[in-house]
Amino acid sequence: MIRKGDTVVVKVGRERKKTGKVLRVIDDGSRVIIEKLNIVKKNSKPTQANPSGGIVEKEAPMNISNVMLFCSHCNKGVRTGVKVVKDKKVRYCKKCEKNV
Repeated sequence: MIRKGDTVVVKVGRERKKTGKVLRVIDDGSRVIIEKLNIVKKNSKPTQANPSGGIVEKEAPMNISNVMLFCSHCNKGVRTGVKVVKDKKVRYCKKCEKNV
């Protein structure tokens, strides 16, 4: 399960093997927006806030199945599990067994 603020690794596409921080999880947990990844250019009309208009670069949503949680101990994207420690659910790395 990926949440806002997690560090993730992209595993497919042109952004492959890049890491970034999750800014938002949208569409009932099926898409994520990652900081400085999957940048698209969008034309914007002039408004009062931006009188000149122009081309704006922004992060586009990416399917959550295309990213993996980053483990700082393994230094790569890993599968995760959930275990209960002191009546709290904790995510852990399936390779090194450390908390993520």
